[in-house]
Amino acid sequence: MAVVVPEAVLRHGDARPMPAVGMGVAEYPSTPERTRDAVLAALEAGFRHFDTASLYRTEAPLGEAIAEATRRGLLASREEAFVTTKLWCTQCHPDLVLPSLRESLRNLQMEYVDLYLIHLPISVKPGPMVFPVKKEDVVPFDFGGVWRAMEECHRLGLAKAIGVSNFTTKHIDKLLAVATILPAVNQVEMNPTWQQRTVREYCDAKGIRVTAYSPLGGQNWGGSANYVMESSVLTEIARARGKSIAQVSLRWIYEQGVTPIAKSYRKERLKENLEIFDWELTDEDRLKISQIPQRKRVTAASLFSPDGEFTSVDLPDIEIVEE
Repeated sequence: MAVVVPEAVLRHGDARPMPAVGMGVAEYPSTPERTRDAVLAALEAGFRHFDTASLYRTEAPLGEAIAEATRRGLLASREEAFVTTKLWCTQCHPDLVLPSLRESLRNLQMEYVDLYLIHLPISVKPGPMVFPVKKEDVVPFDFGGVWRAMEECHRLGLAKAIGVSNFTTKHIDKLLAVATILPAVNQVEMNPTWQQRTVREYCDAKGIRVTAYSPLGGQNWGGSANYVMESSVLTEIARARGKSIAQVSLRWIYEQGVTPIAKSYRKERLKENLEIFDWELTDEDRLKISQIPQRKRVTAASLFSPDGEFTSVDLPDIEIVEE
Protein backbone atom coordinates (compact mmCIF):
# COMPACT_ATOMS: atom_id res chain seq x y z
CA MET A 1 0.00 0.00 0.00
CA ALA A 2 1.38 3.40 -1.02
CA VAL A 3 2.48 5.81 1.72
CA VAL A 4 0.50 9.03 2.05
CA VAL A 5 3.11 11.81 2.09
CA PRO A 6 2.51 15.09 3.98
CA GLU A 7 2.63 18.32 1.98
CA ALA A 8 3.88 21.86 2.51
CA VAL A 9 2.23 24.95 1.05
CA LEU A 10 4.68 27.20 -0.83
CA ARG A 11 4.29 30.84 0.22
CA HIS A 12 5.07 32.33 -3.20
CA GLY A 13 3.58 31.39 -6.58
CA ASP A 14 0.57 29.27 -7.49
CA ALA A 15 1.94 25.74 -7.20
CA ARG A 16 -0.01 22.95 -5.57
CA PRO A 17 1.33 21.98 -2.11
CA MET A 18 4.77 20.37 -2.31
CA PRO A 19 5.02 16.75 -1.09
CA ALA A 20 7.40 16.53 1.87
CA VAL A 21 9.83 14.13 0.18
CA GLY A 22 10.88 14.18 -3.47
CA MET A 23 12.62 11.73 -5.79
CA GLY A 24 15.67 13.03 -7.61
CA VAL A 25 16.28 11.81 -11.15
CA ALA A 26 19.88 12.84 -11.76
CA GLU A 27 22.00 10.00 -13.08
CA TYR A 28 25.25 10.01 -15.06
CA PRO A 29 25.19 8.55 -17.56
CA SER A 30 21.41 8.53 -17.76
CA THR A 31 19.52 5.61 -19.25
CA PRO A 32 15.98 6.58 -20.32
CA GLU A 33 14.45 3.14 -19.74
CA ARG A 34 16.00 2.84 -16.29
CA THR A 35 14.80 6.31 -15.27
CA ARG A 36 11.30 5.67 -16.60
CA ASP A 37 10.98 2.36 -14.75
CA ALA A 38 12.33 3.87 -11.53
CA VAL A 39 9.83 6.75 -11.64
CA LEU A 40 6.99 4.28 -12.18
CA ALA A 41 8.20 2.27 -9.19
CA ALA A 42 8.37 5.48 -7.15
CA LEU A 43 4.81 6.39 -8.12
CA GLU A 44 3.66 2.95 -7.02
CA ALA A 45 5.41 3.45 -3.67
CA GLY A 46 3.68 6.79 -3.11
CA PHE A 47 6.06 9.43 -4.47
CA ARG A 48 4.33 12.42 -6.06
CA HIS A 49 7.27 14.85 -6.12
CA PHE A 50 9.99 14.56 -8.79
CA ASP A 51 13.08 16.69 -9.31
CA THR A 52 14.94 16.87 -12.63
CA ALA A 53 16.92 19.45 -14.64
CA SER A 54 17.76 20.17 -18.25
CA LEU A 55 21.37 19.22 -17.49
CA TYR A 56 20.41 15.74 -16.27
CA ARG A 57 18.78 14.75 -19.60
CA THR A 58 16.11 12.85 -17.67
CA GLU A 59 13.17 15.15 -18.39
CA ALA A 60 11.84 12.99 -21.24
CA PRO A 61 11.74 9.65 -19.36
CA LEU A 62 10.26 11.39 -16.31
CA GLY A 63 7.49 12.84 -18.46
CA GLU A 64 6.89 9.48 -20.14
CA ALA A 65 6.58 7.76 -16.76
CA ILE A 66 4.07 10.29 -15.45
CA ALA A 67 2.02 10.01 -18.67
CA GLU A 68 2.12 6.20 -18.41
CA ALA A 69 1.11 6.33 -14.74
CA THR A 70 -1.87 8.50 -15.67
CA ARG A 71 -2.92 6.06 -18.40
CA ARG A 72 -2.63 3.16 -15.96
CA GLY A 73 -4.59 4.91 -13.23
CA LEU A 74 -1.66 5.26 -10.82
CA LEU A 75 -2.33 8.98 -11.07
CA ALA A 76 -5.78 10.45 -11.60
CA SER A 77 -4.17 13.23 -13.68
CA ARG A 78 -0.86 15.00 -14.27
CA GLU A 79 -1.94 17.51 -11.58
CA GLU A 80 -1.27 14.89 -8.90
CA ALA A 81 2.47 15.04 -9.63
CA PHE A 82 4.71 17.87 -8.44
CA VAL A 83 7.46 18.34 -11.03
CA THR A 84 10.56 20.51 -10.70
CA THR A 85 13.10 21.23 -13.41
CA LYS A 86 15.99 23.68 -13.64
CA LEU A 87 17.62 26.27 -15.90
CA TRP A 88 21.25 25.46 -16.70
CA CYS A 89 24.09 27.99 -16.60
CA THR A 90 24.42 28.31 -20.39
CA GLN A 91 20.77 29.41 -20.48
CA CYS A 92 21.11 31.94 -17.64
CA HIS A 93 20.61 34.90 -19.95
CA PRO A 94 17.39 36.96 -20.06
CA ASP A 95 16.53 36.01 -23.66
CA LEU A 96 17.19 32.29 -23.15
CA VAL A 97 15.18 31.58 -19.99
CA LEU A 98 11.75 31.22 -21.59
CA PRO A 99 12.99 29.21 -24.61
CA SER A 100 14.82 26.88 -22.22
CA LEU A 101 11.68 26.27 -20.18
CA ARG A 102 9.65 25.66 -23.35
CA GLU A 103 12.21 23.05 -24.40
CA SER A 104 12.00 21.39 -20.99
CA LEU A 105 8.21 21.29 -21.29
CA ARG A 106 8.49 19.63 -24.70
CA ASN A 107 10.81 17.04 -23.18
CA LEU A 108 8.43 16.47 -20.28
CA GLN A 109 5.35 16.45 -22.54
CA MET A 110 3.71 18.87 -20.10
CA GLU A 111 1.99 22.22 -20.31
CA TYR A 112 3.62 23.50 -17.13
CA VAL A 113 6.03 22.59 -14.35
CA ASP A 114 5.14 23.07 -10.72
CA LEU A 115 8.52 24.61 -9.95
CA TYR A 116 11.26 26.09 -12.14
CA LEU A 117 14.64 26.78 -10.55
CA ILE A 118 17.79 28.62 -11.55
CA HIS A 119 20.24 25.73 -11.18
CA LEU A 120 23.24 27.78 -10.01
CA PRO A 121 24.07 31.48 -9.44
CA ILE A 122 26.46 31.14 -12.38
CA SER A 123 26.08 32.36 -15.95
CA VAL A 124 28.09 30.78 -18.75
CA LYS A 125 28.44 31.88 -22.37
CA PRO A 126 25.52 30.52 -24.43
CA GLY A 127 26.18 27.16 -26.05
CA PRO A 128 25.69 23.44 -25.52
CA MET A 129 25.05 22.28 -21.96
CA VAL A 130 28.37 21.02 -20.65
CA PHE A 131 29.68 19.86 -17.31
CA PRO A 132 32.16 20.63 -15.90
CA VAL A 133 32.17 24.26 -16.98
CA LYS A 134 35.18 26.08 -18.43
CA LYS A 135 36.34 28.89 -16.16
CA GLU A 136 36.94 31.32 -19.00
CA ASP A 137 33.32 30.86 -20.21
CA VAL A 138 31.79 32.30 -17.02
CA VAL A 139 30.29 35.77 -17.39
CA PRO A 140 28.67 38.13 -14.85
CA PHE A 141 25.22 36.97 -13.76
CA ASP A 142 22.41 39.38 -14.72
CA PHE A 143 20.28 38.90 -11.60
CA GLY A 144 17.66 41.44 -12.65
CA GLY A 145 17.29 40.33 -16.26
CA VAL A 146 17.30 36.58 -15.54
CA TRP A 147 14.84 36.86 -12.66
CA ARG A 148 12.46 39.05 -14.68
CA ALA A 149 12.50 36.32 -17.35
CA MET A 150 11.74 33.72 -14.65
CA GLU A 151 8.82 35.88 -13.51
CA GLU A 152 7.54 35.95 -17.10
CA CYS A 153 7.58 32.13 -17.10
CA HIS A 154 5.34 32.26 -14.06
CA ARG A 155 3.01 34.93 -15.47
CA LEU A 156 2.54 32.82 -18.62
CA GLY A 157 1.48 29.86 -16.47
CA LEU A 158 4.40 27.73 -17.65
CA ALA A 159 5.86 27.54 -14.14
CA LYS A 160 3.44 27.55 -11.22
CA ALA A 161 6.26 28.66 -8.93
CA ILE A 162 9.83 29.84 -9.50
CA GLY A 163 12.91 29.64 -7.35
CA VAL A 164 16.64 29.11 -7.11
CA SER A 165 19.19 26.43 -6.30
CA ASN A 166 22.63 26.69 -4.67
CA PHE A 167 22.03 30.35 -3.79
CA THR A 168 23.65 31.87 -0.71
CA THR A 169 22.00 34.65 1.27
CA LYS A 170 24.14 37.13 -0.69
CA HIS A 171 22.77 35.82 -4.00
CA ILE A 172 19.17 35.89 -2.78
CA ASP A 173 19.62 39.46 -1.52
CA LYS A 174 20.48 40.47 -5.08
CA LEU A 175 17.32 38.79 -6.38
CA LEU A 176 15.05 40.30 -3.78
CA ALA A 177 16.29 43.76 -4.72
CA VAL A 178 14.67 43.35 -8.16
CA ALA A 179 11.95 40.74 -7.63
CA THR A 180 8.22 41.37 -7.93
CA ILE A 181 7.56 37.64 -7.48
CA LEU A 182 9.60 36.14 -4.67
CA PRO A 183 11.40 32.81 -5.06
CA ALA A 184 9.29 30.02 -3.60
CA VAL A 185 12.20 27.64 -3.03
CA ASN A 186 15.96 27.53 -2.57
CA GLN A 187 17.33 24.04 -3.21
CA VAL A 188 20.68 23.48 -1.54
CA GLU A 189 22.99 20.67 -0.51
CA MET A 190 21.86 19.71 2.99
CA ASN A 191 22.12 16.72 5.31
CA PRO A 192 23.28 16.04 8.88
CA THR A 193 26.90 16.58 7.83
CA TRP A 194 26.16 19.91 6.08
CA GLN A 195 23.27 21.48 7.94
CA GLN A 196 23.00 24.91 6.23
CA ARG A 197 21.86 26.74 9.36
CA THR A 198 22.56 30.24 7.98
CA VAL A 199 20.70 29.67 4.72
CA ARG A 200 17.79 27.96 6.46
CA GLU A 201 17.30 30.76 8.97
CA TYR A 202 17.48 33.38 6.22
CA CYS A 203 15.04 31.56 3.93
CA ASP A 204 12.61 30.92 6.76
CA ALA A 205 12.53 34.64 7.53
CA LYS A 206 11.81 35.41 3.85
CA GLY A 207 9.13 32.73 3.42
CA ILE A 208 11.30 30.70 1.06
CA ARG A 209 10.99 26.91 1.33
CA VAL A 210 14.29 25.04 1.47
CA THR A 211 14.64 21.74 -0.36
CA ALA A 212 17.66 19.51 0.23
CA TYR A 213 19.66 17.71 -2.44
CA SER A 214 22.22 15.09 -1.42
CA PRO A 215 20.21 14.37 1.77
CA LEU A 216 22.02 11.03 2.03
CA GLY A 217 25.48 12.45 1.39
CA GLY A 218 25.51 12.62 -2.38
CA GLN A 219 26.12 10.14 -5.16
CA ASN A 220 29.59 8.67 -5.04
CA TRP A 221 30.61 9.42 -8.63
CA GLY A 222 34.16 10.43 -7.69
CA GLY A 223 34.85 7.62 -5.25
CA SER A 224 35.09 10.01 -2.28
CA ALA A 225 33.79 9.25 1.20
CA ASN A 226 30.10 9.53 2.03
CA TYR A 227 30.07 11.36 5.36
CA VAL A 228 26.37 10.69 5.97
CA MET A 229 26.30 6.95 5.35
CA GLU A 230 29.63 6.50 7.18
CA SER A 231 28.70 8.65 10.20
CA SER A 232 29.13 6.83 13.51
CA VAL A 233 26.58 9.17 15.12
CA LEU A 234 23.90 8.38 12.55
CA THR A 235 24.78 4.68 12.66
CA GLU A 236 24.27 4.62 16.43
CA ILE A 237 20.93 6.44 16.20
CA ALA A 238 19.74 4.17 13.38
CA ARG A 239 20.51 1.04 15.41
CA ALA A 240 18.74 2.41 18.47
CA ARG A 241 15.62 3.34 16.47
CA GLY A 242 15.55 0.21 14.33
CA LYS A 243 15.82 2.37 11.23
CA SER A 244 18.32 2.77 8.39
CA ILE A 245 20.88 5.58 8.31
CA ALA A 246 19.06 6.99 5.29
CA GLN A 247 15.78 7.11 7.21
CA VAL A 248 17.44 8.88 10.13
CA SER A 249 18.94 11.50 7.79
CA LEU A 250 15.67 12.05 5.91
CA ARG A 251 13.67 12.21 9.13
CA TRP A 252 16.08 14.78 10.58
CA ILE A 253 15.77 16.95 7.46
CA TYR A 254 11.97 16.66 7.53
CA GLU A 255 11.94 17.72 11.20
CA GLN A 256 13.88 20.86 10.23
CA GLY A 257 10.98 21.93 7.99
CA VAL A 258 12.99 21.13 4.86
CA THR A 259 11.99 18.91 1.91
CA PRO A 260 14.61 16.25 1.08
CA ILE A 261 15.13 15.20 -2.54
CA ALA A 262 16.46 11.66 -2.32
CA LYS A 263 17.84 9.82 -5.33
CA SER A 264 17.35 6.07 -5.50
CA TYR A 265 16.23 3.84 -8.35
CA ARG A 266 15.84 0.68 -6.23
CA LYS A 267 12.28 -0.29 -5.27
CA GLU A 268 13.12 -1.28 -1.71
CA ARG A 269 15.02 1.96 -1.11
CA LEU A 270 12.24 4.05 -2.63
CA LYS A 271 9.78 2.49 -0.21
CA GLU A 272 12.19 2.93 2.70
CA ASN A 273 12.71 6.62 1.89
CA LEU A 274 9.00 7.28 2.44
CA GLU A 275 8.78 5.42 5.75
CA ILE A 276 9.80 8.41 7.87
CA PHE A 277 6.48 9.93 8.92
CA ASP A 278 5.19 7.58 11.66
CA TRP A 279 8.08 8.03 14.12
CA GLU A 280 10.38 10.81 15.28
CA LEU A 281 13.85 11.44 16.64
CA THR A 282 14.39 12.08 20.34
CA ASP A 283 15.80 15.30 21.77
CA GLU A 284 18.99 13.39 22.50
CA ASP A 285 19.18 12.25 18.87
CA ARG A 286 18.76 15.82 17.65
CA LEU A 287 21.45 17.08 20.01
CA LYS A 288 23.92 14.46 18.79
CA ILE A 289 23.17 15.31 15.16
CA SER A 290 23.64 19.03 15.83
CA GLN A 291 27.19 18.29 16.99
CA ILE A 292 28.29 16.33 13.89
CA PRO A 293 31.35 17.94 12.22
CA GLN A 294 30.34 19.80 9.07
CA ARG A 295 31.72 19.09 5.59
CA LYS A 296 30.40 20.32 2.24
CA ARG A 297 30.91 18.30 -0.94
CA VAL A 298 29.73 20.71 -3.64
CA THR A 299 31.59 24.01 -4.02
CA ALA A 300 31.75 26.43 -6.92
CA ALA A 301 35.35 25.41 -7.63
CA SER A 302 34.27 21.76 -8.00
CA LEU A 303 31.96 22.68 -10.88
CA PHE A 304 34.76 23.80 -13.18
CA SER A 305 37.36 21.97 -15.21
CA PRO A 306 40.85 22.24 -13.70
CA ASP A 307 42.26 24.03 -16.75
CA GLY A 308 41.94 27.71 -17.60
CA GLU A 309 41.21 30.69 -15.38
CA PHE A 310 38.37 33.05 -14.56
CA THR A 311 38.52 36.15 -16.72
CA SER A 312 35.10 37.83 -16.28
CA VAL A 313 34.21 37.01 -12.66
CA ASP A 314 35.90 36.27 -9.35
CA LEU A 315 35.37 32.89 -7.69
CA PRO A 316 34.06 34.43 -4.42
CA ASP A 317 31.19 36.04 -6.38
CA ILE A 318 29.92 32.64 -7.54
CA GLU A 319 30.84 30.57 -4.48
CA ILE A 320 27.91 28.52 -3.17
CA VAL A 321 29.30 27.78 0.30
CA GLU A 322 27.97 29.61 3.33
CA GLU A 323 28.51 28.56 6.93
